[in-house]
Amino acid sequence: MTLKDYRDLEISGATGTARDAFERALDSHLSWRSGADLHLQQAVREAPAFTMAYVLRCYFDLCNRDWARVQLARSAHATASSLPATPRERLHLAAIEAALADDFETFRTLLHRLLEQYPRDVLALQVGHAFDYLTGDSEGMAARIEAVLPAWSADTPGYHAVLAMQAFSLVESAQYGSAADRALRALEINPWDARAHHAMTHVHEMTGNAAGGMRWMRERHRFWGADTVAATHCWWHWGLFHLALGEVRPALAIYDQYVRGKRSTEISDLIDASALLWRIELADGNTARRCSELASAWAARIEDGYCTFNDVHAMLAQVGAEDWQGARRLESALLSNHRQPTRYGETTRLIGLPACRAIVAFGRGDYPRALHLFSLLPAYAHRLGGSHAQRDLLQLTALEAARRLGRSPRSVAA
Repeated sequence: MTLKDYRDLEISGATGTARDAFERALDSHLSWRSGADLHLQQAVREAPAFTMAYVLRCYFDLCNRDWARVQLARSAHATASSLPATPRERLHLAAIEAALADDFETFRTLLHRLLEQYPRDVLALQVGHAFDYLTGDSEGMAARIEAVLPAWSADTPGYHAVLAMQAFSLVESAQYGSAADRALRALEINPWDARAHHAMTHVHEMTGNAAGGMRWMRERHRFWGADTVAATHCWWHWGLFHLALGEVRPALAIYDQYVRGKRSTEISDLIDASALLWRIELADGNTARRCSELASAWAARIEDGYCTFNDVHAMLAQVGAEDWQGARRLESALLSNHRQPTRYGETTRLIGLPACRAIVAFGRGDYPRALHLFSLLPAYAHRLGGSHAQRDLLQLTALEAARRLGRSPRSVAA
């Protein structure tokens, strides 16, 4: 008899013990908990021909803004491609191959096909959700989850993660009441779902309820502050709440102790550090020494040529530190890539290069040029990726440029 996963989908090459370890790895991944790698290693040790274990390994690396990390998926993909596979598993392998070739349109098409045929494939849903976030496709994110919901119920393993994904998609669609409802329902099922806790911080952020957001995070710190891959990012949110209340010094303390305390070189941590430090600078905080350290940490990533969201945050660090040589180096890399006929070439040309030039102009005090360059960003600049709470940094910078010129904030397009 063919073995099936916890959602009744056939899996190749597994044993019962390996399947259970795989499910623990998957749930940790879905809940943003630490330890997913260890569970997955156990699954592979128990069943070296377990195809979906290698597929999950690929997705751990692919759902990332780190070019070097993404390339690691090639090895697991090669192994999985040599193993027996069900039709569903072959669709996963084809999707991974497309993503590795930077062919995101084919990748999306294959994920759509997967979820049409297997709506309870929570891994396909998670990966699609992650790439919608990375590419700023909030409409696609909401539609993807809505389409599969009829196949799910509260007794289906992983349902809490589906609700948490839906909560975030609703935040990005400005449906804050519904987002809070889904996040709270997810937490009723699994209080340790850090993704659902994170969605609630976004609800508080986007509704301007900084005090309520800090209270929420403080009361539930044990659920998101340890043994989760989202801890640094959640501290970033706490820093934003301080800034929203006009509390610059506590925001700096959050940066020093929790966001940058470990001097991490992980892309996600560097992004959070750049985003918080720049906002503190806009609020007249003293960031010079910190910016220099952060710019140095970004130095090895400047020429990755993979993600425009990374480029913008790397430029924030260079400009914040007044490292004009680093800024020129990054701009040169963007100029080398902006005419490439690739996804990254397009986002560099339409968003990355003008946004980074606007940031440089702002940093040099050329506020008229900064405002002009910000105004040239297309209406679909949301395809930069990330959340509304992250992307508003460009708007905040344009507003500050207008303020320094003595102009009304109304003069800056929304």
